[in-house]
Amino acid sequence: MNKSEKLSDQVAKKIRHDIDQHKYKAGEKIPAEPDLMKLYGVGRSTIREAIKTLAMTGILKVQQGSGTFVNVATQQETIEQRLRRADFDEINAVRKLLEDEMVRLAAKNHTEKDLEEMKRCLENRRLAIRNEQRQACIDADIAFHIAIAGASSNKALADLYQSFTSIIRDFFSKREIKGTSHFAMSHYLHEQLFEAIKSKKEKQAQQVLEKIIENNY
Repeated sequence: MNKSEKLSDQVAKKIRHDIDQHKYKAGEKIPAEPDLMKLYGVGRSTIREAIKTLAMTGILKVQQGSGTFVNVATQQETIEQRLRRADFDEINAVRKLLEDEMVRLAAKNHTEKDLEEMKRCLENRRLAIRNEQRQACIDADIAFHIAIAGASSNKALADLYQSFTSIIRDFFSKREIKGTSHFAMSHYLHEQLFEAIKSKKEKQAQQVLEKIIENNY
């Protein structure tokens, strides 16, 4: 497991794996919270967060008063599996929709703490470029955009983008471009995006984002 990954996300992956292995079958009710806590060795809040994540992606269906069930369509193909089959233009279109709203809301709703986190991620990105550490560049870049999502003050949007980052990470990893030059060329745009958000300039932030996405940065 990725040590930087949230515990609830790790548990969500374990539950999803068990669903894929037909331990929990489509249409069937999964064990109650106390049983899941024992099975996965975590607390109640972690289980609830993992179930919430899986429900948002359509893998589980929570029925008040009845329990939580495996979605009938889940074992056919998950949303994440469909996204992984999508071509680059489709993924980029989804990314643009999500991030366009993210930067608009972040420019409007950010706090000083949000700005500090974005600035920290940008600095990590700059250092990774200077040290020619490609994986660190990928991690810092994604962390920067996740920080923007958090600054939007829309938890549903932030959660949705968080789940989408695994697709973006795959995109970066599969690209034939080596080294950090691709990140270096776009760093000034990311700095401009940060300044636009900091200055509460929604339109400008969206325009800079468009340049980033158009250039596949």
